[in-house]
Amino acid sequence: MPGLNCPYCAHTETRVVDKRESEDESTRRRRECTSCVKRFTTYERVESLDMTVVKRNGAKEPFMREKILMGMKRACEKRPITDAEIEEAVDSVERVLRRRKSTEVKSTDIGDLVLRKLKALDEVAYIRFASVYQSFESAKAFAKEVAALKI
Repeated sequence: MPGLNCPYCAHTETRVVDKRESEDESTRRRRECTSCVKRFTTYERVESLDMTVVKRNGAKEPFMREKILMGMKRACEKRPITDAEIEEAVDSVERVLRRRKSTEVKSTDIGDLVLRKLKALDEVAYIRFASVYQSFESAKAFAKEVAALKI
């Protein structure tokens, strides 16, 4: 594919070994470099309508999937969660948001969706994200959230 360089040797020619459509309207392609013969995966997504995020203070900014991805990666750091699991969780959150009628979404709605996904993935990652997202005012509030997990 022109313009797509191998991430290993930067060669410009690759071939598609496998192609799969996924539920989130993206196409996963497994590619092989024609030079170094190493394989890598690419994802192709349809560009859709721009969403606007309404922050807690009323400010608006463009939706950036990368922000959700980075927040989830930080919460999952050093946990037994694969990048693929995180990507799938982010895809799921984005899918829910894009199915809404409005192109404006509250940041709190995004945070709630992320919390639900993290809770299902890993309790420690959930608590890490919740501690930042919910801005616990005290150790007591933090302990209450941990207790709510019913470990």
